[in-house]
Amino acid sequence: MTQITGDLRPSRSRTAAFAALAAAGLLLGGATAAGAAPSAGAEPAPPPDDAAQVEAPIPDLLWEACGEGLEGFECASAEVPSDYDDPNGPTTTIALTRLPATDAEQRIGSLFLNFGGPGGPGVANLQALGPQAYGPELRARFDIIGFDPRGVGLSDPVTCFRNADAEARWASTLEAFPVGPQQEARFIGSWAVAGASCTAISGDRIATSSTANVARDLDLLRQAVGDTELNYLGYSYGTYLGATYGALFPDRIRALVLDGTMDPEAYTGLGDDRSIGRRTGQAVAASETYEQFLRLCAEAGPQGCALAALGDPEQVMDDLFAQLRAEPVEVPLGDGTTITIGYDDAVTTIFSSLYAPAGWADLAAALASLVPVPEQPGTLSAREDSLGNDSIQDLLRRVGILEDYPSMGGALASMCVDGEHPGTALDYPAQAAAAEVEAPHFGTARAWVGIQCEFTPVADEDRYTGPWEQGTHAPVLVIGTRYDPATPYAFTQPYADLWRDARMLTVEGYGHTTLITPSACADAAITNYLIDLEATDGATCEQDLAPFTAAAQGQVPATVPVG
Repeated sequence: MTQITGDLRPSRSRTAAFAALAAAGLLLGGATAAGAAPSAGAEPAPPPDDAAQVEAPIPDLLWEACGEGLEGFECASAEVPSDYDDPNGPTTTIALTRLPATDAEQRIGSLFLNFGGPGGPGVANLQALGPQAYGPELRARFDIIGFDPRGVGLSDPVTCFRNADAEARWASTLEAFPVGPQQEARFIGSWAVAGASCTAISGDRIATSSTANVARDLDLLRQAVGDTELNYLGYSYGTYLGATYGALFPDRIRALVLDGTMDPEAYTGLGDDRSIGRRTGQAVAASETYEQFLRLCAEAGPQGCALAALGDPEQVMDDLFAQLRAEPVEVPLGDGTTITIGYDDAVTTIFSSLYAPAGWADLAAALASLVPVPEQPGTLSAREDSLGNDSIQDLLRRVGILEDYPSMGGALASMCVDGEHPGTALDYPAQAAAAEVEAPHFGTARAWVGIQCEFTPVADEDRYTGPWEQGTHAPVLVIGTRYDPATPYAFTQPYADLWRDARMLTVEGYGHTTLITPSACADAAITNYLIDLEATDGATCEQDLAPFTAAAQGQVPATVPVG
């Protein structure tokens, strides 16, 4: 909501592995110094009810080698209750993968990961990142575990069509978001078909897919690996899962790293009639990050940013948006076919690409390739001179437009049952119009997020909607990036204030979480905290690579996650 260290510095293989992460310097200010005093914080939440603390059979995990090409990884599956109101009844399967600790004698325990979403797979993402994804100090002290939340990936996934081909055919005619009344009607109709299909095919799985049940699964998995307290690292939506776990199981936490925070009250939306895409603040955050993209492009100049070679980047983009609204552009592909790029595609591509500033120069080049440029006989156009013929295709592959359409069911399921929604699809055009005033281009794009839930009339009676003030006494590390398009930095301090003892770290830079836009400083702070439970509240870190630099372009991720 929705898009990866000294020896902690990211390796090239870590950067390339962003393809599986579906939609991330110098140590400053003593970021790993010990012992900030507990923050004043809000009053702790009341103890969870018995349903939250449900006792259920602890799964037996049989860890085995994952197979060829996944050396160093082990895989297992766990059976957990489908419905925690019936803990000894039917079960659902949770898939896991782990990297065993390299120093068994110094091992602290297991570190569970959530890569975001909702609907992001933990197994495929951790395996794509590879054994070198996390630094040797962390690898020595923890088994690092990725798991697919219920309804996602390999964990009895929520599916919406008979097979992937049928879903791909449905998706092939769907706009990224609608522009104008005709597209709005068609968009609503398409989601009505999909929502009905999701409900018919996977309604039983959707009805138990709340984040609260994922948190309950996580508590069983913690017990299954033999840990008395949870060690957890969650990115983006993973911070919502962390807050849910903390509310349900406050006495079972050792360490939580919460990077790229989602406001849990905004996500659940009780008493808020805005769409989930509006109330999570992504449109405004994306607009602020986009302004930084344009500013840094102008500063990089024609040699560093292709848009600057065509004039003032802001004006060039305003003209391009107007052009694409009037008429989409046909982009030739290498196989003799073409792909149509419209206004909705451009805005969505920009939003996705803002996650990873290492690729901003390529984004600028791809956008410049869509701009009509007068040419003189015998000369290259500005876009051809600076881009090469394949740049737009490369970018479209990185953001997924030219990839096989991924299953949407896992993301739809938890989002739809966790939160409130306006209640009628006909409300969304007005939602989009109001959001567009708040954040041009991105307002319309994000306001339509949640429309699918209007056609998925399934509820999870065991969802958790608050209160969100946390009762755990364990220290937690909360991280926010100054210009994050997906999880607004403005949410970071209020999120930290929910915890009795939160140590807040600010990454001064751009992009979505330290997973996607690495910072050796932040990685060192995370490692130090997870091992020694030490961190300084109010510390800051810089990112390793600045946008529109040669070094950054050498680290462009293979794709940009959305989520």
